[in-house]
Amino acid sequence: MVDDSPYGGGPGMVVRADIIARAISKIKNKKSKSRTILFSPVGKKFTQKDAQRLSKYNQLVFTCGRYEGVDYRVEKYMADEIFSVGDYVLSGGEIPAMIVVEAVSRLVKGVLGKEESIEEKRYGVGVPVYTRPEAVIIKGKKRAVPKVLLSGDHKKIAEWRRAQIKNPSAR
Repeated sequence: MVDDSPYGGGPGMVVRADIIARAISKIKNKKSKSRTILFSPVGKKFTQKDAQRLSKYNQLVFTCGRYEGVDYRVEKYMADEIFSVGDYVLSGGEIPAMIVVEAVSRLVKGVLGKEESIEEKRYGVGVPVYTRPEAVIIKGKKRAVPKVLLSGDHKKIAEWRRAQIKNPSAR
């Protein structure tokens, strides 16, 4: 069994600290630059800056609770960092772990193939992107790709992209 009833009573089960301690000791590479992360609704909200920082580590060990969570000793003595992915409570930490894996792994050299694929490194997050066809009928109206993107003028295209980040209402 990996979980047990909470001391002091209450509903649900809690993942045991001894089980997590054993798992971390078997998994964690002591010679490697690593970080042990616990996911909890009370944690610091995970950000892109955190993803960038974590991408520099050789190993990330994720600890995910389920239902009632994990023994508090995991948070207090084993976790290097505690993250939340939003202002809500989930039944477990598996989805937050997947979010962190997605955000961090794309920043690791070679994962995306081309370094230029990391759009936010060039312009920021949220630059609008378009593809073929050049025009699409949406809700009865023709919606076209901005002319600057069709111009072939890379300097103007870069300026347009920077403007989208500085002024999202221009979209």
